[in-house]
Amino acid sequence: MNIIESVRLAWRGLAANKLRALLTMLGIVIGVGAVIALLSIGQGAQSAITEQIQGIGSNIIFVLPGSLTQGGASFGAGTLASLTLEDAEAIANPINCPDVLAVAPQINRTAQVIYRASNTTSTVVGTTPEFAMVRQAVASDGSFFSAQEYLSVARVAVLGAQLSKDLFDQESPIGQTIRINRVPFRVIGVLEERGGGGGGPTPDSSVFVPLTTAGARLFGSATARGGGQAVALINVSALSEARIDAAVDQIVELLRSRHRIEYQDDDFTVTGQSDILGVLNQVTSILTVFLTAIAAISLLVGGIGIMNIMLVSVTERTREIGIRKAVGAKRQDILLQFLIEAMVLSIFGGLIGVGFGGAVAALVTATGILNAGLSLQAVALAVSFSLAVGLFFGLYPATRAASLNPIDALRYE
Repeated sequence: MNIIESVRLAWRGLAANKLRALLTMLGIVIGVGAVIALLSIGQGAQSAITEQIQGIGSNIIFVLPGSLTQGGASFGAGTLASLTLEDAEAIANPINCPDVLAVAPQINRTAQVIYRASNTTSTVVGTTPEFAMVRQAVASDGSFFSAQEYLSVARVAVLGAQLSKDLFDQESPIGQTIRINRVPFRVIGVLEERGGGGGGPTPDSSVFVPLTTAGARLFGSATARGGGQAVALINVSALSEARIDAAVDQIVELLRSRHRIEYQDDDFTVTGQSDILGVLNQVTSILTVFLTAIAAISLLVGGIGIMNIMLVSVTERTREIGIRKAVGAKRQDILLQFLIEAMVLSIFGGLIGVGFGGAVAALVTATGILNAGLSLQAVALAVSFSLAVGLFFGLYPATRAASLNPIDALRYE
């Protein structure tokens, strides 16, 4: 009996019990579909994270107050007020850090932003004119505030793209007056839409004002330990991507000297784009693998279903097996027939699962949340796994069928 004839017989046997075959394949369909959908969504999430992080600049460095470990206790970056405006100015000095191109400190506060009847709570970012260059904040309308406006403590504001839509809808905000915590500010620019990004609040929903103005007219000049105006974050741009490591070493050495740190842990955290990207992608990868492993359990459940239905099939077709052996069918012919029947179940269920998983991925992409493109590697992995499940769980029923004694099989009622 050749393989083609075995496939034909297996297909005919499954077609005789369509509903039973469909229910048997259900576990395989769900398992393969879930694996493909989760792998596609996971890869789409990684691509979105990479795109967003790379969008903030390839040579950017973030300096945050606080350290992951300090004095034997875990604090987490950003939990201590240990960075000052003077620290940022020292980092910007080329004598101290020759591999640093530009520096933009910032403070972040939540405030009420009002324009006429529109009222929203937003993050106010007080920063310097260098922020536009360091963070590649390009204005789609108007401009970022200038050094003169920064030094003169001007009440000017630059809106994120989403905040501009929330307050002004289709109206141009340039030249209009908004109120931040009841203090009037003139809008001079709107930034291009950026999406999420590392190192601070989401730019699209924020309003940017001169740091001098934020300290003098909005929030007051909070001081860090040891004096000096506290900042929540120092954005640093290295001379080039190749000089990031050198710039990080220079910043660490400078801040340890300024903060008089000798044997203690750093009271600040210095991290680059690659560090953030690596951590986020690692977390996403682990989560994707974990969820995919859970989905793969459905494939094992489907394999158990295949084994169960094949054992039932062997019992129902015992006389048929006896007749086949009586007319000359060999043991390997019976083994191959039932093994192929189990594999046809798993392969056909896998193909349906591919369509199901692809449809879920396409639906996620259509919503605009992220681009969950169907991965050929995911398809190959899921189909190969379903084939292996059919082979593994179909082997025992096929062996049992091939081992039947033809005389006992012919007597079976």
